[in-house]
Amino acid sequence: MEYAPDDVASMYRTLSGAVVPRPIAWVSSTNPDGVDNLAPYSFFNVVSVEPPTVMFSPLDTDERSKDTTRNVRETEEFVVNVVTGDTVEAMNETSATLQADQSEFEHAGVTRVDSETVKPPRVAESPVNFECSLYDTLRVGDSVLVIGEVEHVHVDDALAPDGELDVRELDAVGRLAGSFYSYTRDRFSLERPP
Repeated sequence: MEYAPDDVASMYRTLSGAVVPRPIAWVSSTNPDGVDNLAPYSFFNVVSVEPPTVMFSPLDTDERSKDTTRNVRETEEFVVNVVTGDTVEAMNETSATLQADQSEFEHAGVTRVDSETVKPPRVAESPVNFECSLYDTLRVGDSVLVIGEVEHVHVDDALAPDGELDVRELDAVGRLAGSFYSYTRDRFSLERPP
């Protein structure tokens, strides 16, 4: 199978099906009127350690602008909550299309917890939360790349028995394609060559 990049439907299926598993940014934001929003984005990753930055990339067109993008642009704050096996069902519920004045926290039965450095709340059920201030945005085609500088981190003590995050304790969920997801339970280790 071969095709040109201008075949958008095929390109989406191939990119989202081959670049897997993708971590999920479960982004909480608050609009200027104080309404909290919570939405998942699987175009998500780390950008830099110094300064500590993460990125996510929602679709953002005149016809399909996301509440999250609008909230982040207007308030310059958001929280990335890590999705685990315990929270994957609630995360899926927050992908429902709601009115801008409705909060996905209530819709999905998710618990708000006050953040330390930003106004948007974090998800209590998520074991890792990154409180972020807006670092920059970049339009890329029909999407916008949102880069956030990490201002504060919450890690559940159960994931850090020795004071450092132990990846073997984190049951993160990754996005595949269509309605498929994966767990990070099945792990293996390779030593880097010198």
